[in-house]
Amino acid sequence: MKQSTSPNDAAATPASKKKKKTFVLDTNVLLHNPTSIHRFEDNEVVIPVDCLSELDRFKNEQTDRGANARQVHRSLSAAFSTDTSASVTKGIPTPGGGTLRLALHKAASTTKSAKPTWLKSFENTFPEQDKIDHRIIATALHLHHQKKKSEVILVTKDINMQLKARAMGLTCQDYQNDKVAPSEVSTYELRRVQVDSHELQRFASGGELTLEDQSRLQDLSINEYILLSSGAKTTMPARFAGNTFRRLHAPKAIRLPGGTSISPINLGQQCLLDALLDPSISLVTCYGHAGTGKTLLAVAAGLHSVFEGTARGLTISRPVVAMGGETLGYLPGTLDEKMRPWLQPIYDALEFLLPPTSSGSTTTRKKGKTAKAQDLLTGGTSSKPYEALIEKGIVEIEALCYIRGRSIPQRYFVLDEAQQLTPLEAKTVVTRMSKHSKLIMVGDPAQIDNPYVDSRSNGLVYTRNRLRGHEATAHVSLSKGERSKLAELGATLM
Repeated sequence: MKQSTSPNDAAATPASKKKKKTFVLDTNVLLHNPTSIHRFEDNEVVIPVDCLSELDRFKNEQTDRGANARQVHRSLSAAFSTDTSASVTKGIPTPGGGTLRLALHKAASTTKSAKPTWLKSFENTFPEQDKIDHRIIATALHLHHQKKKSEVILVTKDINMQLKARAMGLTCQDYQNDKVAPSEVSTYELRRVQVDSHELQRFASGGELTLEDQSRLQDLSINEYILLSSGAKTTMPARFAGNTFRRLHAPKAIRLPGGTSISPINLGQQCLLDALLDPSISLVTCYGHAGTGKTLLAVAAGLHSVFEGTARGLTISRPVVAMGGETLGYLPGTLDEKMRPWLQPIYDALEFLLPPTSSGSTTTRKKGKTAKAQDLLTGGTSSKPYEALIEKGIVEIEALCYIRGRSIPQRYFVLDEAQQLTPLEAKTVVTRMSKHSKLIMVGDPAQIDNPYVDSRSNGLVYTRNRLRGHEATAHVSLSKGERSKLAELGATLM
């Protein structure tokens, strides 16, 4: 997939009929995808020199951002070293038929008397000309007024920078290459496949149904969950496996030794549990707003797999917002103490599934409310079963910023808040999985704190979009909240 030459139309016209454009890339685009310089087909790609200064700040980081900065430097160095006679500021040809070059910020060196009207207006509006963002906008403006016959477009993932540039008359757009279609995240409802009553009866009795009429398959993906529908009210859930629909094999409840019994409450949770416990599926992606039970079910299925012996251990992780870990140093305490606030929701899920047991006698524990009141009043001690699993290494709880370079074999890996990842960060996680490991990525595309991704370009939706249709992957969307009536009202109405 390549960046569309039109922000609203991904279907490109033939190269001979297109009017070539000039795309000025912001630093965050390069950090988001180091290969972006080669994704603009036969158009001109311009990298402001100020972007190189910003990349310099990140290249020594031992994070994905640092790795991306180093990759951009290597890619640019390799591109400009292929033709020593070409000037990096004049441009070199790219494989797609376009050009790539660096651009200097010439506006600042212009004498005050010789400054054009647009530059004076820009400096009056944004007097802080030492800011990198302003220098990049000024470079794009200079090209805009220099190239009267070519459209100049500033490509940035910084919304505030887009607003500033548009205020000065520049055309701006987000980096479109890894965005999914709006329909991918607009509805979470199961698709329906119409069958007659006899076909539905065959499916109910045999657990499988093959349709000879291919037109009813509606471009379904392998392992997609659907509703077989006969009439207005008669439906049955199924999973599409090639040309065959198969019955769900989700248990009525997950019973954890000494823990809480978890049952799927709605149809979406039944579909999710079916995917979570199917050993033939190595990757499960799940969308769902707060309170739909996606994290709790994933952790419960992971513990169940460990107790059943199908996985050697359970790893639960979540990104520290932008996966860089730069905010952790400001928190007090040891590394574990710094991480605890970020990982607390995972501990909450474990404590719900494996609740603490009182250290008092059996007689005391049988007193129910009296024992609980006594513990509160006397400060009675309790043991948390999941802590023993953590001490033995069976359960791991860690921030995602430490996954780079790891190989994760035979683990049930639950990645919470996966919508905070960039596509390349998501790729890093997926490629860490070794044989017999299962990766569960859950999150809410509508709740994003990372300023450089949105509901259509984050790592969760990107992973689902790129890996859909493979036998080893499945996707489930949860739309019904089960945490409480208040939580459901807040998620839908606020």
